Parts: sequence; structure tokens; C-alpha cells
Amino acid sequence: MNSQQPLKGKVGVVFGVANKRSIAWAIAKAWHQAGAKLLFNYQGDRLKENVEELTSEFGSDVFLQPCDVSSDEQIATFFAKVREHTPKLDLMLHSVAFAPREALEGDFISTSRDAFKMAHDISAYSLVGLTREAAPMMTEGGSIIAMTYYGSVKVVPHYNVMGVAKASLEASTRYLAYDLGEKKIRVNCISAGPVQTLAARGGVGGFSMMIKNYAERAPLKRTCTTEELGQTGVFLASDGASGITGQVLYVDGGYEIMGM
Repeated sequence: MNSQQPLKGKVGVVFGVANKRSIAWAIAKAWHQAGAKLLFNYQGDRLKENVEELTSEFGSDVFLQPCDVSSDEQIATFFAKVREHTPKLDLMLHSVAFAPREALEGDFISTSRDAFKMAHDISAYSLVGLTREAAPMMTEGGSIIAMTYYGSVKVVPHYNVMGVAKASLEASTRYLAYDLGEKKIRVNCISAGPVQTLAARGGVGGFSMMIKNYAERAPLKRTCTTEELGQTGVFLASDGASGITGQVLYVDGGYEIMGM
């Protein structure tokens, strides 16, 4: 393995880049610097221009196609085009989550049935749907990474239904790891501390208090950076993590270990 470019010769598909502050973009940049060739989705015309501008850093011929992960038809169409572009995949990043704004305000008990369905469909089931298409292309094994958060295992006020959906995502990761282990495909989650993404700041109530709490309580007295998440993404995608699957790796300044 080339220590300078541990992902040289690897091909990866990245779901969830929205803007330059996205965790997905931080990991995509780190994967690119590590030598991987990357393919991207965008969700809807509203985000197309943003993703086009960002991915142009990697050249003028970057694969970029629409894919709404709540649609099996769009997932199938997306991967049909992937197969036309490359004979194999080695990596997949799932950095996709959504719940209606009103479901991230107030009490969890007020969550509507529709909001519950939508959060789980987009934030958790999409990993299953995408993996079902990607796995047959991982003919030499592979690494699939999903993004999660501590609100999956502990109550984080205002995170509400997203915390329950992330718990579903983490459980799905374990079952997928079991299904795909014989094919040498590893499936893991990165549980990131709160970072200043546009989605987090705009969608989660009390976000600034989260950051302050990590600064006070985490052993490293801070949360993580997107650069650190990028490097963790490289590690989990590389041969250095070849024995790791079905796990949730916390990158949060150590906050997760604290009881008080």
C-alpha cells in the first residue's frame, strides 16, 4: 500500500455532497488526495450547480448524476450509469440524512407518522438501497462508510426523530456487514461530533450549545474538524482498516466516553 496515496487505483462513489462545508465533501477531498477516483450524485437541480463547482476541482470530466435516494427507480438509473462509466467500485460514502424541520423542534412525542417515515426512509433505508446496487460492483471487496451521530444512542434534545433514524442506520450497518462479509465488503459508520455544516446549524435546535458542551466536557476539550473526519474516512477506506467492519467509530474529541 502506498503510504502517500493509500487509495490509489480505488474507485469510489460519494452520496451527500451539498456544499463546501459538507462532511461528505471533506471525505471526498481526502479520498481524492489519497488517490481515489470519485463519482458523485446530486439531489435535485437546486444542488447541481454547487456540486458541479466543487467537483470541478478534480477535473472537467468528473462523473456527476442526479439521484434522489428516496426513489428506487433513481437509484437503479444512477447505478446503471455508474456501470457504464466504470467496471468496478471499491468505496461508497453515505452521508445522507433528512427530517422535516418541524420534527427537529419541540418534543419527540410530537413526531408525525409522515415525518418518522421520511426520516427513516432517507436517513437509514437509503443505505440499504444504495448498498444493494453498489455491492455487486465491489468484485474485489470494498469499504462502505455511513455518517452517524451520538444522538443515536443517547438523548440529544431537539435531535428527536433523527436520533432514532441514526440508530436504525447503525443497526443497518451491522446487518449489512454480516451479509457482505464473505464478499470482503466492509460496512462501518463514523460518528462525528457536531461540526459547523450548514445543515447542522440550520436544522438542529441548540446547535451552538452542543459545540459549547463539547468544549467543556470532551477529553480533548473540543469537537472534531472536517479534516479529521476526512482522514478517518481515508483510514476506513484503506487496507489499514481491513479487519474492521460493522463498527461505529467515534470522532468527537472523546465526548462519547464521558459519563459526567
